[in-house]
Amino acid sequence: MSLTATSAKMKKDESFLGRLGGTLARKKKSKEVSDLHEEGKNAINAPMLPTGVDIHPEDTLLEENTERIMLDPTSRENLKFKDLLKVLIDWINSELEEDRIIVKDLEEDCYDGQVLQKLFEKLSGRKLNVAEVTQSEIGQKQKLQTVLEAVNELLRPHGWTIEWSVDSIHSKNLVAILYLLVALAMHFQAPIRLPEHVSVQVVVVKKREGILQTAVVTKQLTSTTENSSFFKTERDAFDTLLDHAPDKLNVVKTSLITFVNKHLNKLNLEVTELESQFADGVYLILLMGLLEDYFVPLYNFYLTPESFEQKVHNVSFAFELMQDGGLKKPKARPEDVVNLNLKSTLRVLYNLFTNYKNSE
Repeated sequence: MSLTATSAKMKKDESFLGRLGGTLARKKKSKEVSDLHEEGKNAINAPMLPTGVDIHPEDTLLEENTERIMLDPTSRENLKFKDLLKVLIDWINSELEEDRIIVKDLEEDCYDGQVLQKLFEKLSGRKLNVAEVTQSEIGQKQKLQTVLEAVNELLRPHGWTIEWSVDSIHSKNLVAILYLLVALAMHFQAPIRLPEHVSVQVVVVKKREGILQTAVVTKQLTSTTENSSFFKTERDAFDTLLDHAPDKLNVVKTSLITFVNKHLNKLNLEVTELESQFADGVYLILLMGLLEDYFVPLYNFYLTPESFEQKVHNVSFAFELMQDGGLKKPKARPEDVVNLNLKSTLRVLYNLFTNYKNSE
């Protein structure tokens, strides 16, 4: 190839590369402008956003007059909040053990309605007419609709405020899921100890006239376990007794002490204080063995419990023995007995008294 031809080819190549480079440069510039425009739009649409809160791109794509609620990241790190998550997850897994369902993440495992359906059916003893497995979003929302209608129908007459919806649960709104689970746990008197006074900060993002408006709101997930708006239980004779006839309380306590000592004396044991001496569960277990005439192996419970958890284990085990003996599940929670709640302890012992008062 001649020198002149080679030079012409090089100029042609340079011209082509130049045009290609110019095209790439223009596309890059165009993308930068587009990104800058999007960044500017988001900056305008999200004024005064709380520091430390990330607004994801999908959160700026809200329809007019709609809102999105997000949990503040700092609340996720709160130890009481983490404890609440763990207690609820362990409770669900315990309830659904026979169904071989294992929950690890409430947001990912509860949003499609499958776990909530099984949990409600187990707690209420009521079978819901829903498809077993639904993969489509429409099918999942239909199942959620059926489950939540049943839940709301059960809870609303007892004064519960409905803090959840099909859309909030399906969009994996953790706060809504927690409100629902706490309500179910409290209503069905789950044998768990919920951490008290758990509050979280949530960021509420709303779109009004094309502008995103943000606000930080505090949500209270749990209050106290006793005398709480979260803890709705039917009043019984012991509520009336303690509220209106405290003078008769000693008569009831004396009758129950006489009853339990009649049997515990066979093991050279004696009770003088109902609140404290049944709180670790040991006397309850031994009493059940005496009433049903069997020996309870020592490896099934803690003979000298030290921790709160060991005491709860003992009382829970005593409750299981009662149910094995044909008694109804105690209204009291094991945690309340351990916490020296007199009313709860009286309920348990009176239940035994009415069933075994003629036992020798």
